[in-house]
Amino acid sequence: SIVTVIDRHGNAFCATPSDTSWDTPVVPGTGLAVSSRGQQSWAVRDHPSCLAPGKRPRLTPNPCFAEVRGKWILPFGTPGGDQQVQANVQVLLSHLAFGLPLQDAIEAPRLITHSHPDSFVPHAASPGRLTIEGRVAESVTAALAERGHQVERLPDWTHRVAGVCAVRKDQLSGEIYGGADPRRMSRAMGI
Repeated sequence: SIVTVIDRHGNAFCATPSDTSWDTPVVPGTGLAVSSRGQQSWAVRDHPSCLAPGKRPRLTPNPCFAEVRGKWILPFGTPGGDQQVQANVQVLLSHLAFGLPLQDAIEAPRLITHSHPDSFVPHAASPGRLTIEGRVAESVTAALAERGHQVERLPDWTHRVAGVCAVRKDQLSGEIYGGADPRRMSRAMGI
């Protein structure tokens, strides 16, 4: 899940509190489920995400903020495991670099690489593997395949490429607008 908020005073908040419990062990006698994020730690000594005192391992929840001081602020994020960073970057670039309106940037077709080790046990990697939404032209997927990628075409709209939500406030005009991803159960609303 993702929550992004900007209040009338300009305070911004973003959190990705999603943490499943259906696939995690229950501590005997307590009824408490261990966080599934614990699976993102590595049992490999000296690995950056190894289990050790004082370590700050990489975790997939990554709420984001983009800001140009005095002009605008944009809290945004998504649930979705390893797809989170990739989807967030694609939406941010579509909005800021390519000039798409926020909602259009959120709805733009996405692709996901699986070349890096997965955050969850067993940390598998599939170098060269891409999953790409079906709305992307087949000529693009063919060109990627010609370059050696293993391309899996997904449905036109799928939660497998994450579900970004965002709120943006123009600090000069005071206008606040939001975007919600139709790939998941999402809402953008003003109160």
